[in-house]
Amino acid sequence: MTASSNEPGDNPARAHHDMGGVSTLLCTPVDTAPHDLTAFDREVDAIRQILGAKGVMSVDELRRGIEAIPADAYDRLSYYQRWIRSIADNLLARGVIAPAELEQALR
Repeated sequence: MTASSNEPGDNPARAHHDMGGVSTLLCTPVDTAPHDLTAFDREVDAIRQILGAKGVMSVDELRRGIEAIPADAYDRLSYYQRWIRSIADNLLARGVIAPAELEQALR
């Protein structure tokens, strides 16, 4: 996030994922009904938990990775798709997996 000036009336710059208080979203109803997680959702959460328990990736790294997803992809992806994108990006950056391994797994 970039810094903003302290001038009265200035709105601080915000990243595309920071939607709190955005006026166009204030009147959009939030679905608060309970919902079941899909098998994919549960698998992604399990992967994140294992990586955390093994000290490979922290929740902060997951969050930073999600926040780094470009706006067009961020808006297109579901909640857990953002998680798996962040996980993959982090594992690639650390050299835990190679790009070719990821490509093969996605086939």
